[in-house]
Amino acid sequence: MKHTRYLFALFLFLPFWGSAQQDSKVTLSGVIRDSKTKTTIPFGNILLKTSKDSVFVAGTVSDAEGRFKLAEVNAGTYLLSVSYIGFKTSYLPVLAGSLSPFLDLGHIELEEAPNTLNEIKISGQQTAGISNQMDKKTFTVADNISQGGGSVLQVMKNLPGVSTTQDGKLELRGSDKVSVLIDGKQTAITGFGAQTGLDNIPASAIERIEIINNPSAKFDANGHAGIINIIYKKNKQEGFNGKIGLSTGLGALWQKKENLPGIRPQYQNTPKINPSLSLNYRKNKVNAFFQGDWLYTQTLNRNEFAERIYDTGETIRQQVKRNRITTFATAKTGLDWNIDDQNTLTVTGLFNREKITDRGDIPYFNQDLSVRSRLWRFLEDEVKYTAAASAIYQHNFKQPGHVLNASFNYTFHREDEKYFFTNIMPAYTGEDSFKLLSDEQVADLNIDYVRPLKHGRIEGGLKFRRRTIPVNMQFFPGLNSPIDVNAGGWADYSETIPALYGNYVYESNKFELEAGLRVEYVKVDYKVNPDHNTYKSEGYDYARPFPNLRLAYKLDDKNKISLFYNRRVDRPNEVDIRIFPKYDEPEVIKVGNPALRPQFTSSLELGYKNNWNKGYLYSAFYHRITDGTITRIATQAPGSTLIYNVFQNAGRSYNSGIELIVKQDLAKWVSVNANANIYQNTINAFQVENKYPVPVIYTAEQQKLISGNLKINGLFHLPRKIEAQLTGLYLAPDLIPQGRISARYSVDLGIKKTIQKGSGELFFNATDLFNTLNIQRDITGNGFRMRSTDYYETQVFRVGYSYKF
Repeated sequence: MKHTRYLFALFLFLPFWGSAQQDSKVTLSGVIRDSKTKTTIPFGNILLKTSKDSVFVAGTVSDAEGRFKLAEVNAGTYLLSVSYIGFKTSYLPVLAGSLSPFLDLGHIELEEAPNTLNEIKISGQQTAGISNQMDKKTFTVADNISQGGGSVLQVMKNLPGVSTTQDGKLELRGSDKVSVLIDGKQTAITGFGAQTGLDNIPASAIERIEIINNPSAKFDANGHAGIINIIYKKNKQEGFNGKIGLSTGLGALWQKKENLPGIRPQYQNTPKINPSLSLNYRKNKVNAFFQGDWLYTQTLNRNEFAERIYDTGETIRQQVKRNRITTFATAKTGLDWNIDDQNTLTVTGLFNREKITDRGDIPYFNQDLSVRSRLWRFLEDEVKYTAAASAIYQHNFKQPGHVLNASFNYTFHREDEKYFFTNIMPAYTGEDSFKLLSDEQVADLNIDYVRPLKHGRIEGGLKFRRRTIPVNMQFFPGLNSPIDVNAGGWADYSETIPALYGNYVYESNKFELEAGLRVEYVKVDYKVNPDHNTYKSEGYDYARPFPNLRLAYKLDDKNKISLFYNRRVDRPNEVDIRIFPKYDEPEVIKVGNPALRPQFTSSLELGYKNNWNKGYLYSAFYHRITDGTITRIATQAPGSTLIYNVFQNAGRSYNSGIELIVKQDLAKWVSVNANANIYQNTINAFQVENKYPVPVIYTAEQQKLISGNLKINGLFHLPRKIEAQLTGLYLAPDLIPQGRISARYSVDLGIKKTIQKGSGELFFNATDLFNTLNIQRDITGNGFRMRSTDYYETQVFRVGYSYKF
């Protein structure tokens, strides 16, 4: 409580930075023609003025076919005048909204007239530009000074509505069922329909991050909590240009908690190195680009102290300490070829190699640490390779924004994982090992069509996916091995998903409508080695509609209310159903469940946004109902102290809450952003059966808890081109499977200085400045209770330099 009061006092007296935003821009187009003959009129004059005070905004001339285009128009209400010698001038009120980047004004017909009409003035009020749609938030990574030089996962920790877990997962509004995309596509790097590897993607490679809480039908239906889209850097300036950067840092400068007796030292003073290179060449019809990053980190990845208390009276104290070395190399290159004014071809390739070396120690003691029953040491040597290629063809019809896209994406991902174990017992020492190899191949075909309308757009398309993952696990037991050698073998995962979608968007002066429907058919087969001692081949299929609806009403120029509804699904990932147990912790063992099924979620949200000159208020009330909730359930094996964590469908659950974001520019030199998210998680009573290694029934009563988080960010524009950022984070106690997680909090600091006439940049930052971010859990199972605290590495100091040329 003392720490909590201190943190809230810090929030009250420190101003913080607001989220980056992008102004909405619209392209207007249409065709001029004779009202009598219906023939087009070339070289007509088009003027766009504000409807309030007739201030000139843009102008152009129609081409030889009578077509015209006005690009980069800010959102607002305007008056469009169209004139040609010998014809009456036509005036058309125009609403450039925030929902569609292209608007088709259709055919504008001019009547013949010998005399020119007097000037017409229409009074009205210009609509304030909405830079942030209420279903999507956009953040520029370069503005996140306090996390510069770190990973994408660390950057996301500071974003509104986002929290992170110790095992490298993101949560949106209290749920980790988030779909993570790279450049709008699912890849093996971040997971297909799930999320992986975010802690190893360098932030230096990323341009911006989009958070989509209420995705439309054009997105895949998976991820009920929403979508996070990571946009890689790509420059389109003329000629040759680029950017180089280098950052380095140290973590774990102080030991948070001493090791239990007799194990190897924790990593301290852990180095971090991240060089990066971005190149771009654009000339005439060709734009070529390259982005390369290499990340080397040493990390105290886990340092969890736990106590297991059994109903029999036995108590086991343990420590899971994992020293990790990671190298992550990524190269992305591509070519944009503007074949002609209407056809474009983009070809991209991405190669990634991730190598992880873990050295772990897990001692097991009695309650007073006087007797050590076992010391388990392991070495993990894991290498992951990803190669992805995509080809995107775009046909632009003569009407701007009227496009047809066809794309093909192929991904190959290899996971080569080796574990070597030393099992040190009082009477003997055993040596065990296993090897896992899987080759994932994914092919996606997409066709998308967009047609602008006068007050919105229609869009539709289809997608077909084929995904296969053969996995082979080999165990090599040593003396008196505790490993279940009969749980090895092979398993083949295959997934086929065809989908169709349609979406309609409409916007007027007062109303907004977006309605869509996606229909997916999913067939999953999971074939298992017939000699497996527990699991058999499984699979499922379904055909479901996934509707989305958004209704909005503009109270006035600065206030808007939106209502959202969507239906989404979370399919089990292959690792969730993988039949092979993991022995990086031999007494609390994780294993998949091939009988796991998808969970389906219906979501309702009411949003309100109020804009003012130097800030805004955004609020959202949301409610989710999930059937077949996917979660891990830990059960004790009969006659043993071993615990098995198995994925299960736990029945119905609810997530209800409110999210608030307030942004304010307090002065020219400081801006503030505060984000609060308060929610209640409820899991109804349920009963499941963990089948591995032997059937065990687990029954749970209803669980309910109110939780939330608070983030305050501030950006200071100081003299001599210096910017500083301060970030505060508080996470309230929350509900987890079979238990609770305690409150956590941290403070981050960053400073950036522009040098070399704006071409160079220096930065320094510190994450978890006061080294306070620890994770405490309390879990109750069938016959046991487990309390743990993880003192893993959270405090890192970094410095970096970048240069644009």
